Amino acid sequence: MRHYELMVLVDPEVDERTVEPTLGKYMEIVKKDGGSVEEIDVWGRRRLSYEIKKKNEAIYAVVNFHSTPDSAAELDRLLRLNETIMRTKIIRPEDQRIS
Repeated sequence: MRHYELMVLVDPEVDERTVEPTLGKYMEIVKKDGGSVEEIDVWGRRRLSYEIKKKNEAIYAVVNFHSTPDSAAELDRLLRLNETIMRTKIIRPEDQRIS
């Protein structure tokens, strides 16, 4: 299992209270393959630095999770199919250990 961080930009017309439960449903893909979800952190509505789909704002959310590379790729694919998701980015955070 690898550690991943997912950042999602959600359409600002979506009710902010529904963002966390919706992302939780998508994270079932990770859990089904033996992964785990540490935290779903909804940052709220923020101004974008440039327009995306003719919108100046988005609801930002960050999810920390552990999964296999295949599960992370499938999660990203399914999120991109959702019309309310404006952008996604999955990264593997740097290891914070000092050598």
